[in-house]
Amino acid sequence: MNRSDLAEKIVNWRAHLPVQLVDDAVRDIIEQIALAMESNDRVEIRGFGSFSLNYRAPRKARNPRTGGNVEVKHKYIPHFKPGKELRERVNNAAKA
Repeated sequence: MNRSDLAEKIVNWRAHLPVQLVDDAVRDIIEQIALAMESNDRVEIRGFGSFSLNYRAPRKARNPRTGGNVEVKHKYIPHFKPGKELRERVNNAAKA
């Protein structure tokens, strides 16, 4: 499911909401999560999960094509940890 699919499902679920308003709201929520993560802030949505950054230290890697050593710089990787309620819902749905 992509962003526009999510907005469409919300509009179908809540028919009284205008499509453009829902699309803008979904876009704004995603943008605010991205801005918070750019600032190295953790975002937690109770019952859903949390978004944070994981630090990867610099390391030496191997280029598989040439076999030579390559220096990989440090970086931050976005990480999502599902909340307990989401994990339980997914597991219960998978069992059915």
